[in-house]
Amino acid sequence: MSVPAKDRLPWYTKLAYGSTDFGFAFTDSAIAVVYMIFLTNVIGLALEAVFLITLIRMTWDYINDPIIGFLTDRTRSRWGRRRPYLLFGVVPYGIAFAMLWWQPPFASEVWLVVYYTVAWLIYDTILTLVSMPYFALTPELTQDYDERTSLTSYRMAFSIIGSLVAYTAWLMVIGERTPANASHIFTMAAIFGALSSLPMLFTFIATKEKPAYVGQTRPSLRESLKAARTNRPFLFAAGIFLFTWTAISVIEPTLLYFLKYRMNLPDDTADIVAGTVFISALVVLPFWLWISKKTDKRKSYIAGMIFLSAVMCTLIFITPSLGFPVIIFLAALAGIGVSAVHVLTWAMIPDAVEVDELASGHRHEGIFYALVTLLRKVSASVAVSLIPLVWKWSGYVADAPQQSDTAITAIRIMVGPVPSLFLLGGIIFAIFYPLSRQAHRETREKIAARSAAD
Repeated sequence: MSVPAKDRLPWYTKLAYGSTDFGFAFTDSAIAVVYMIFLTNVIGLALEAVFLITLIRMTWDYINDPIIGFLTDRTRSRWGRRRPYLLFGVVPYGIAFAMLWWQPPFASEVWLVVYYTVAWLIYDTILTLVSMPYFALTPELTQDYDERTSLTSYRMAFSIIGSLVAYTAWLMVIGERTPANASHIFTMAAIFGALSSLPMLFTFIATKEKPAYVGQTRPSLRESLKAARTNRPFLFAAGIFLFTWTAISVIEPTLLYFLKYRMNLPDDTADIVAGTVFISALVVLPFWLWISKKTDKRKSYIAGMIFLSAVMCTLIFITPSLGFPVIIFLAALAGIGVSAVHVLTWAMIPDAVEVDELASGHRHEGIFYALVTLLRKVSASVAVSLIPLVWKWSGYVADAPQQSDTAITAIRIMVGPVPSLFLLGGIIFAIFYPLSRQAHRETREKIAARSAAD
């Protein structure tokens, strides 16, 4: 079905919008890959100090998402509700990322902990201030069911590229993670921080918000939370999002243990495997856009998650004798499912906005995306809490050249069946997801009829 002219976005708008997610994906992945090692090996902080910094950061992370999401829903300006944050956040975002990697001239570990805690809180606040409005732009740029999937595909292409650069180029340019290399790491962080920030200007210039949405009355916090709580499609989409990304959060760290201790592969092969997954995911993005147009987002998601579950469960049965080529082949297959995760879980969220508009007469994109982003962080917390407990129960010994049979069995279960159970939870939510293509079209028609009658 063709996209109505008023909902069709030119390719350059999609490109400019999607480019900003390169920066968010890069900085997120760069921090995930290296930052703990940076704090311990370069700065010399004790693990207990790193844990304290992380705990404070995560606590603030959970608090600031809903606050800032609500704030963007109430923002009114001549540039719109969302775009001003991108314009004025460009410079602070790049600086905040760079300052995470600066080594202050403090000899005291207490003052180092204070500095990196404050730097984390500032960075995380600025990240939320620019990323939350950015995500919330998706349902405002187009109301078409398929065009939103296309827009999300552009965004996810840049997201995957950003993660790929973090896992490859970033590790190469920063060099050794040693105290002697601290100033070089900071210089590279400043350069990559600037490169990550710049696309926000492209998004600001190439996108426009609808004046009708900007002119709506400012919602109260109670109204915003009620809008999310009473929106059935949003609740089901949020459930899909939570279960799916929890599975990914379990797979990501566990895969390193699997490659090292189950497959007996050297540490540097992890980068090649990750690169294979990302490249495969990038290549098949158009396929998921196509299949979503042929069916719908719900059916496409279910097919993708069944495929990804099958690939992950296959890892239980492979043995070290099969070697590296089999791992690369399975990584390429896994990338097909990972691509579906990136596109379809995000593409379902914006369709719930029209259901909210029909029910309440207002749009609360900011709080919707704030809650979804919060769920993403909850999923990561589940993995961070679950994996160490399983390793301790299984008898895993850190830095040991070999692990016991019990520990290897636990690793195999955590890389295959456990993520598949979470994916099954997402599939169950998708089966009962109430917003089909036709239902979304009918919702939009009712909104248009009501607007015409006013």
